[in-house]
This record gives sequence, C-alpha cells and structure tokens, in this order.
Amino acid sequence: MSGHLPVMLNEVLEMLQPRDGAQYVDGTFGGGGYSTAILEAADCRVLGIDRDPAAIARGQALVERFGGRLTLVQGEFSQMDQFTDSSDGVVLDLGVSSFQFDQPERGFSFREDGPLDMRMSLAGDSAADFVNSASHSELASVIARFGEEKNARRIATAIIAARPVTGTAQLARIVSEAQGPAALRHAIHPATRTFQALRIHVNDELGELERGLDAAQAILRPQGRLVVVSFHSLEDRIVKQFLSRRSTAAPRGSRHAPAAAPDTGAAFRLLTTRPRVPSAEEIAANPRSRSAKLRAGLRLAA
Repeated sequence: MSGHLPVMLNEVLEMLQPRDGAQYVDGTFGGGGYSTAILEAADCRVLGIDRDPAAIARGQALVERFGGRLTLVQGEFSQMDQFTDSSDGVVLDLGVSSFQFDQPERGFSFREDGPLDMRMSLAGDSAADFVNSASHSELASVIARFGEEKNARRIATAIIAARPVTGTAQLARIVSEAQGPAALRHAIHPATRTFQALRIHVNDELGELERGLDAAQAILRPQGRLVVVSFHSLEDRIVKQFLSRRSTAAPRGSRHAPAAAPDTGAAFRLLTTRPRVPSAEEIAANPRSRSAKLRAGLRLAA
C-alpha cells in the first residue's frame, strides 16, 4: 500500500518474532505495513484494528490478498479485548498515520490548508469545535500539557482573539504570530506543538494508550509479546512506566520496605531495557521516523 512507510519495521519483527500458527493483533492498522510484514514472515493470522474507516476500506485489498488470514475491525485498540480473547503478540504504532497526515482534508497538518478537523474516527467533536468553544484556561491547559508548549497562554489568547478558527493554515498563522519571530529560527515549525496538543486532545490519545496497554496485557498468552512504537515523550513515558511497573524489573516489597500494594507477580519481562531507536539510514529515508522509540515486553504466566 503505497504512501506509507512502517517505522522500525525490522526492529518490530525482531521483537514480535512471528511464527506459524500464531495469532497477532495490529492495533493501529493504518496502511497495513506491519500486518503485511507479519503475514509474510509466518503462516499466522492477524487481527487489524483501526478507528479510521478509511484505513479499514483501504485494507480490504490486503484481506483478499492473504486469503482470510487477515481480519479487519473498525474500532479503538483499547477495545481489543472485545474483539479477541487471546493473542500471541500485539503491536501498536502510535499517533497519526502517514495517510491521515498527507490528506489536507483530514486537518492534521499545517503544511497544506484544510479544515481544522483532526478526528481519527471521523466522529465526535473536531479540533475546530474545541478551539472555538473552549475557555482560555482550557485551551492553554491542553496546549501546555499535550504539546509541552511554554507559550501556551500566549497562544490561547491569540486563538480566542481570532475566533472563529476553521482552517489549518489559519491556525498555523495565528500560532506562529503569537510565538514571535524568534520561533521561526527553530528547527521545527512554531505551530508543531500546538497541532500535536489539539490532535491528542481531540482523539484522547493518551487515555486510549493507557486503556490499550491494559487490554493488551489481558489478551496476551504466556510468552506473547507486546511491541509499542511511540513518537513523543508523553507516549513513551506511559509505555515505559506501564512495562516497568509490571515487569520483573519493578522493585518488590521486602520486610524492610513493604510493597505499597499486594505483589501479585510480574506480568512482563522487559525485552528492551532502553528504547530502541531508528537507524541513521532509516531516518535519512523516512524523516518522520526520527523521533520514534520502540519498547517491548514478554508476557509471563503470572
């Protein structure tokens, strides 16, 4: 499926170790890159999940190609335990897909003008709905928390003064002007963090990730593998803390320092003590991969 380069594909396959007869969940189907590679690596089955109906529609060609070994479901990966009760591996590629990012009408990018939408599922409130109705404190809080933007209050003031805001180019211009000329000298576009923040808020991406990790733990069989590729520090922190708290590396209680909660045994063994990152060659070929971090864990029988 052209237009989509799966990030850290070799590393994902190395961690997932697809094998014949196994069943896997690709919780962020997107362009089908991971699902295709898994199905080509072994005589196995894959359940692909995506909340974007356009991704499910594009994936039908792959369903036919793999003769029923690929099943697609439109939904949130946090609900994977409602779509299957067991799996030998779960892979998650977080954030916006290349297809979504490259379509101006979806409103994820400021590179080309489009409606200020950003909804992955095409349902619910859009980014325009939020920026045109939120209070100053709500706007500033979202931009600061999810965008880690130090000028959040100034940007929120500028957005409210310019309302209604309906397009991506309009919002990018408002944010850039609010940041001032000094921001233009930085490597990233002045509106990058604000767009990230609004996208995360509109799609509840961090809540989805937290629920999705719990669901993955619930369905993974013993020796099943969880592989997660994230693209910014907020996501990576959640994945790191989830695996650390539930792994054999987590601190255990003792008679000198009892555990804060009952110790029910580790759920995972860490496969990555530090995150894997893309090679220089991959970053050169696919600049969007530059911020990717991969973490993985092996499900234990606890």
